[in-house]
Formats: sequence, structure tokens, C-alpha cells
Amino acid sequence: MMHKILFSFGIIILATFQLSAQKEPVKVGVVGLTHTHVHWILGREDRGDIEVVGIVEPNRDLAKRYSDQHGFPMDIVFDTMEEMIERTHPEAVTAFGTIYEHLEVVEKCAPLGIHVMMEKPLAVSLEHARKMEALATKHNIHLLTNYETTWYPSNHKAYELMQSGAVGDLRKVIIRDGHKGPKKIGVNEEFLDWLTDPVQNGGGALIDFGCYGANLMTWLQNGRKPNTVTAVTQQQQPENNPKVDDEAIIILTYDDSNAIIQASWNWPIGRKDMEIYGLDGAIYADNRNNLRVRMAEGYDGYQEESYQLEERPAPLNDPFALLAAVIRQEVELSAYDLTSLKNNMIVVEILEAARQSAETNQTITINE
Repeated sequence: MMHKILFSFGIIILATFQLSAQKEPVKVGVVGLTHTHVHWILGREDRGDIEVVGIVEPNRDLAKRYSDQHGFPMDIVFDTMEEMIERTHPEAVTAFGTIYEHLEVVEKCAPLGIHVMMEKPLAVSLEHARKMEALATKHNIHLLTNYETTWYPSNHKAYELMQSGAVGDLRKVIIRDGHKGPKKIGVNEEFLDWLTDPVQNGGGALIDFGCYGANLMTWLQNGRKPNTVTAVTQQQQPENNPKVDDEAIIILTYDDSNAIIQASWNWPIGRKDMEIYGLDGAIYADNRNNLRVRMAEGYDGYQEESYQLEERPAPLNDPFALLAAVIRQEVELSAYDLTSLKNNMIVVEILEAARQSAETNQTITINE
């Protein structure tokens, strides 16, 4: 019997896991192998929810390396989306190429009714994003965006606590994301080539890691856009990132709160963390599973409670499980869910304003 389970973070599961398990796996095509996050789907254990039926990658050497690593046959690798779609008939595709290529993926797939999940961010520019949104709406497809931080139990606990008023009204959020830089952490040549290209990536650290903060803040604000966006970018490693920024600070203002997004390819230690400050206390999402809550006492005193969080239940713990559940109408996303199109349209708008602000040394006003 169908039943509903309502989650506080705005996702409704509409079917039992028994019914879900009886369904055929969703046929998924992988478009591009040059984004190394593709190992997420290629190395994923078989849960019976999706089946990778085809891969688009014209670089045969790259495809063969990954074939050897993950064990998929080379006969499911195609040079073009058209050939892959014609031969394998996917219900959905996941895009792991350059951000600039995201628009082409939607242009090819949407008219055929094929759902799309992008690796973050949604698009390289607001112009591209609006075209993608129009195609998704016209052809009634799901167009989702995947972020690593979407699956962090700490972020969802922080959201739950903030929405419940546990630390009082929201006043400030600080979000920090990044690492030492693509070259320093040793990303492969195919990824490095476009990640440090201002056209194919749309920028450097501002785009690569600024998108996380914009995504989380839009979610925390329940879809409200910032009033203003101010950004400063630097290039601290010109020898490694000669064409793009590698350091970005983005300030967002709202009517009664603000956010500081620190996106960097210059952290000595890789990080993805968030601090939420209310009138009465603070929430620290230190990493994927660790969270602390401090309640204020006097001037600088506090009581602290720590959480060691378990992984979230399926299908809320994995992007491809969620994709399958959305397609099978087992999950209905809230309007500004972290993966949703509405959220990620605002993300692109924030990133474009940040890029403009950094270029002009001006604060950019966002129009509702």
C-alpha cells in the first residue's frame, strides 16, 4: 500500500521500498568522462535502481583507462550523444563533461523526453541556464544538479535545526569550500584542461567552489534571492591557473541576514564546511558527519552539543538513487531542494553577479 513519509527538509517519499525494488532499473547514459566526479557513478555498487547503458566519450584513451578501472565494456562507449541515444534509449543522462557543454546535453535530450542530471553547477552562464530551463519546461523533463554537499547529513541537520528556530532568527552564514588547487591535488590532464579554462568552466574557484555556497544559501533562505552580491577574486597561483581566478570571496546580503562564501584553490587542507549564526546560538557543520551547536551564555560563553550523524536513508543518500526515485515518481522534490532547477537557476544568477562584481569592483543588485 502506498504511503507518505514527510521529511522536514522538504522531500516526500511516495512509495514503499518494496514497490520500488520491484521496478526495472532506470536506464542511464553517461555523457562525458572528463569530470573526475564521474567515478561516483562508474564506481558505484549495483543497487538495482539504475543501469548505465551507454557512455559518450570521444577520447578513447580516457574511456579505456576508466573501462580498465571500473570494468565496463568498451562496446557501450560512443563518440556522440546521438549514437548513444539511438543505440541504448536511456531514460536519463548524467553529464560529466565541461560546464559549457551542459547546454548541448539538454538541447539533445530534452526534446526526446530524456531527463538530465548535471554535475555542479547547472550552467556556465545565466544565458545558458535560461535556455536549459525553457527546454526542460517545454518538454517536461527533470533537470537536476548534483553537489557533493547535498548528501552531507550535517547540512540537513543544520537546516532542520535552523528551520525549527533552535538558534533563533538567522543572521549570518559562512560557507567555506575548496582545496589546494586542481594541479596541486593532481587532477588528471583531461579534467585540468577545462577546469582552468575560462570558457569551458566559466571561471576558476569562483565557479568551481562558489556554487556550493550559493546552492546551500538559496536552500537555507527557502528560495529567496539575495538583495546584493559583492565579490573579490584573486589569482594567487598564476603558474598553475594562468587564465582563471583561484580565490574568491562572495558576500550576499538579504533583508535581515548575510552570507560570506569563501571559495578557494588555496586552502592547505581540503574543506567543505558551513557555519550558521542565529540570534541565540550557532551551528557548525564541520564536515559530512560532524555537527556542533553552541547556545550563547553571556558575552562569550556558550553551551555546546556535538552530533556524530549517520548517513541519510536511501534514496536520500546518493544522487543516482534520488534521480531514479524522482523519475519513478517515488520522490517529489520541494521547490528549492538542493538538486532542484529553481534553486540552481538562482545559483547561476548569483555566480554571474559575483563574476560581474569582481570584474567591475562594484556591488551588483539582484532584481526579484
